[in-house]
Amino acid sequence: MSDGDDPSALIDRKIESLGDWRGEVLARLRTLIRQAVPDVVEQVKWRKPTNPHGVPTWEKDGMLCTGETYRDKVKLTFMKGAKIPDPSGLFNASLDGNARRAIDLFEGDAIDAEALRELIRAAADLNA
Repeated sequence: MSDGDDPSALIDRKIESLGDWRGEVLARLRTLIRQAVPDVVEQVKWRKPTNPHGVPTWEKDGMLCTGETYRDKVKLTFMKGAKIPDPSGLFNASLDGNARRAIDLFEGDAIDAEALRELIRAAADLNA
């Protein structure tokens, strides 16, 4: 695998290419995901000419979540979020589906690090 195909390097480049608060938020989320599940596997999906860096994904016995960036937000989508307890109420998007749940973070939003790590661990436990 060349460096151009290494998922972690692609995620590094995606974060750098954003060059604003979204890159900082995505980097912080990535750190918290890695802390919660140290053996998580980073992947990049859905690469295309309009999004050459693709969408960062994190997997452990299946996909845990994706980290998408938009003009006004960073969206962390949990594939099986509807089955994960969310006592801290972090999920604030995609609440009406049967499977996914998401956290939309906007510029200046605080991240509850411990609650997010708990969600990540619960997603990994669900996949196990």
